[in-house]
Amino acid sequence: MTTMIPAIVMAGSRSGPDPLLSGTGVSTKALLPIAGRPMLVHVVTALRASPLVGPITILAQNSAELAAEPGLAGLADLHFSDSGQGISSSLAAALPPGDDPLLVTTADNVLLTPAMIAEFLGGAEDSDVAVAMVERDVLLARYPQSQRTWLKFRGGWWSGANMFRLRGRRVLPLLDFWGRIERDRKKGLKIIAAFGPWLLIGALLRLFTIQQGVARAGLRFGLNATVVPMSAPEACIDADKPVDIVLIEAIMADRTAP
Repeated sequence: MTTMIPAIVMAGSRSGPDPLLSGTGVSTKALLPIAGRPMLVHVVTALRASPLVGPITILAQNSAELAAEPGLAGLADLHFSDSGQGISSSLAAALPPGDDPLLVTTADNVLLTPAMIAEFLGGAEDSDVAVAMVERDVLLARYPQSQRTWLKFRGGWWSGANMFRLRGRRVLPLLDFWGRIERDRKKGLKIIAAFGPWLLIGALLRLFTIQQGVARAGLRFGLNATVVPMSAPEACIDADKPVDIVLIEAIMADRTAP
């Protein structure tokens, strides 16, 4: 891979109260401190440390608030853009012209590392859509206390790792479809069923692997879609709940210990 890939960090706030922010005085999740730094700073620092990542764009409803964060000052090729309310519509509006690939991650993916980025992009080459995922045994072997949302297929149960590679504007039909179902993003069977009864039945009966299921779902939109299995269990531990933050800070402490 010789050309650096641009990256988008989804850093917006969802509608309604966020239990993570209650009593903190922090206005938006992306600025919530974890291990002494806002979670967004952890993510952008990891992206900027990767030799594979080019310009970085932060998408949020109030991007000026994030741009004022001192921890992001001085980072090269960092841009800010206001988004809408929905993830899919905001991402669709931010896609560059053409079919060049784009890396997408989220502000709560605070355990992201350059090694994870390299593993994911290496496995995602030649795809139109690639999704990073962690198999349940990989996570629970190291962090049995971690609770995730699982998609159950033949050969394993899988959880998303908040990294996506998109082949430019050719994925617009998929994003439009996702916009209609993203409210159910934490309900695995509802997501699967939205792609059609054949995929739901296949998943319920464990007729195919997640790679086969994702490939079939991609074909509905004329896309070459793939799953990239991540070897690091931390790849699927994001900051959704207070218990997640406790675990994330413990992992970060271990990373910095002598």
